[in-house]
Amino acid sequence: MQGMRLVSHLVMLTALLLSNQIFAENLARKNSSDNIITNDKVSKGQKIANRICAGCHNPDGNSIIPSNPILAGQHAEYITKQLINFKSQDNNPAQRKSSVMEAMVSPLSNEDMHNLGSYYAQQKPNPTAAKDMTLAKIGEKIYRGGNLDSNLPACSGCHSPNGSGIPPHYPRLAGQHTEYTITQLRAFRTEQRANDINSVMRVIVSRMSEKEIQAVAEFISGLN
Repeated sequence: MQGMRLVSHLVMLTALLLSNQIFAENLARKNSSDNIITNDKVSKGQKIANRICAGCHNPDGNSIIPSNPILAGQHAEYITKQLINFKSQDNNPAQRKSSVMEAMVSPLSNEDMHNLGSYYAQQKPNPTAAKDMTLAKIGEKIYRGGNLDSNLPACSGCHSPNGSGIPPHYPRLAGQHTEYTITQLRAFRTEQRANDINSVMRVIVSRMSEKEIQAVAEFISGLN
């Protein structure tokens, strides 16, 4: 029985990874010129960040506000996608809901968003540490090995063992604020956030308990 669970676990994870990777590769080829980071993009992105983003995320993207994500070191393509998703397009509602972020991205062009992604990707994240080591140890087991009983795949399969992620659609998680990560996982579980490719995060988080969400978030906060 345990062997059957393991096979099912691996099949599901492989299918999720394969479908998303194919999508990511196709999108990357389509937007390859946009994804090239240049000094000009970084410079332009810094000016926008200082003017619009610094109050919530700090000038270098190392947010000190637990509810606001750390952007320093995040993949440029991922940041750009999230910014685009926060903005309503062609009279359609934004794919990702946030009244604050919608107001922030409203005046930004797609070029501005690419420039912001380039800037934050070049910033160095500050070292962090988990606060609750007991909870973090529980989270580490789930992050690295998943949960066979609930057919929950390991987070490391998509986000890397060290939390560095796999661009463009698997974000860097290492060192992210516990509070922010918990909020996002809960949002995926309730489908208040639904901009994940092929519903991958919504499927995964539906298999997580509240304690598992908190434990994984605590472990992630201490990854560097």
